Amino acid sequence: MKPKIGILSLGCPRNLVDSETIIGRLAVKGYTITENISQADVGIVNTCAFIDEARRESIDAILDLIELKKEGGLKKIIVYGCLSQRYKSRLQKELPEIDAFIGKVSLNHEVSRFPITPSHYAYLKICEGCINNCSYCAIPKIKGKLASLDKDSLIAKVRQFNKGKTSELNIIGQDISGYGIDLYGEPGLSSLLKEILKNCQDIGWVRLLYLYPSRVDEDLLKIIRDSRKVCKYIDLPVQHINNRLLKLMNRNTARKEIATLLDKIRKYIPGVFLRTSVIVGFPSEKDKEFKELLSFLKEVKFERLGAFIYSREEDTPAYGFKAQVPKEIKDERFNAVMSLQQKISAEVNKKFLGKMIEVLIDQKEKDFYLGRTQFDAPEVDGTVFVRSKKSLMPGEFVKVKITDTLEYDLSGEAV
Repeated sequence: MKPKIGILSLGCPRNLVDSETIIGRLAVKGYTITENISQADVGIVNTCAFIDEARRESIDAILDLIELKKEGGLKKIIVYGCLSQRYKSRLQKELPEIDAFIGKVSLNHEVSRFPITPSHYAYLKICEGCINNCSYCAIPKIKGKLASLDKDSLIAKVRQFNKGKTSELNIIGQDISGYGIDLYGEPGLSSLLKEILKNCQDIGWVRLLYLYPSRVDEDLLKIIRDSRKVCKYIDLPVQHINNRLLKLMNRNTARKEIATLLDKIRKYIPGVFLRTSVIVGFPSEKDKEFKELLSFLKEVKFERLGAFIYSREEDTPAYGFKAQVPKEIKDERFNAVMSLQQKISAEVNKKFLGKMIEVLIDQKEKDFYLGRTQFDAPEVDGTVFVRSKKSLMPGEFVKVKITDTLEYDLSGEAV
């Protein structure tokens, strides 16, 4: 009898897709999959090593599995993913209890997958690796150069999601706006998206995640604007706005270009929600430059925002930069950004009060439901608390009248 397999998936949705690939391949080979890793014979942990916080979470998870193994709950432990890819030799010496360390998961051209996410939404990873070479980022070292999946394989997967009437399809990659450069010599996201839309009649929403600012063109904006299926939600990490720091980060863009693009997006797509991420405490970031970032965020009012404290990563150019910012200053700047964004988000949400909006139901709680608008990506953005007299199902789209607003979340009645 083949051993029972359990998996713990850490990090971003891209890792989640890899975990589904791993488990899918094992399921096809006849292995039994269990959702409860403590009941498994073989425990797999798919790790993240993007920043220091992610590495600590991965190590803690591995140590927990080692305890399970010592207690007789697991026979073998396999560590997959970014942590193995980056630190395999070191980990082998320090963690002899681990049976195997396996690096990055190969791009999955197969259609089969074993869903770890709720069945009503899915992630379609269209590329792996990155071509941007930002000075602070270890992803190219871990994941390698950009590698795009061929269009036929991707459309086959879309057809499978369409057959299953998936409510929401999230298109992901380290930088999906770079899709196809390695295959066609130029970006091919717009062309791919047109093909996806032709093959997703029974899919509810299509969401684009992680676009690099310099590759967002008019063709892509027109598709987002004109398609009823594509969420009016653009995830566009800018990282900073000061020109000196953008150059040090090797972002290949400048403040004027970013501001022009944001204006263009808002003119092209009325009602669009913009999500971004910013880094605080980058080496040599001066107080004046941080205040410039804060002022820009006040002015632009991104509807959704995530902030990261700069993490000094080995084997990156920024690791050796002078004038590393002290931790207490980085923490202060992070808190200032998040405090500002909390106010902006509360203002944005107040505009929904009394409005009727479409909500995708994610799960049922005791006496209410949790859902999302098209402006909220799974796991990272806000929630709509929905009260309903009739029973609702995960994956169902319902009209909700918003009766209350919070800083990040909404509350309302299903109509």
